[in-house]
Amino acid sequence: MGNWIELSVLEDGEVWDRIYDELNFEPSISNFPSFEVPNPFITYDVSSNLNWSGDFDTYDEIYNDLEEKSLLVFRELTQKNEYMYAVDWQHTGYWINPRLEFPKSEFDEWTVPIFPNGDYYFFIQKNFEWGLLGHPWEETITIFGKELIKCFEKHQPRMFQKILRQG
Repeated sequence: MGNWIELSVLEDGEVWDRIYDELNFEPSISNFPSFEVPNPFITYDVSSNLNWSGDFDTYDEIYNDLEEKSLLVFRELTQKNEYMYAVDWQHTGYWINPRLEFPKSEFDEWTVPIFPNGDYYFFIQKNFEWGLLGHPWEETITIFGKELIKCFEKHQPRMFQKILRQG
């Protein structure tokens, strides 16, 4: 099997039902946070990267660092043939395997971007033990799950500098 395998209609419905039920997901452009994640969690403010005013080379370095560190962390937490969810609110969701190649789109992004630059982008372990949730309007990335937090502490992306809240 390859990467970026579309979820079936049934799988897509099931994963979003879990997101709505277990994470109390309530999409909003003004009421934050739009989800409740289990403890422990850390929410990082990534607004300075969404409202970038610096040079594009530095932006690309920071963005690529987020992708690289996220993949590294996902690989550390998954088994060789294990798939996880990569979902984009109101769009096609996918099964991904962090150990396989991650082809990029014509915009030089993953099929579901890791950085919330326009929609909710969620990367969630198949049993919902941990996840990375991008919120485009709050301009945050939330990580939850003890193991995920520990791995990101070990491989911290440059973008994860300003903590907005934690629990």
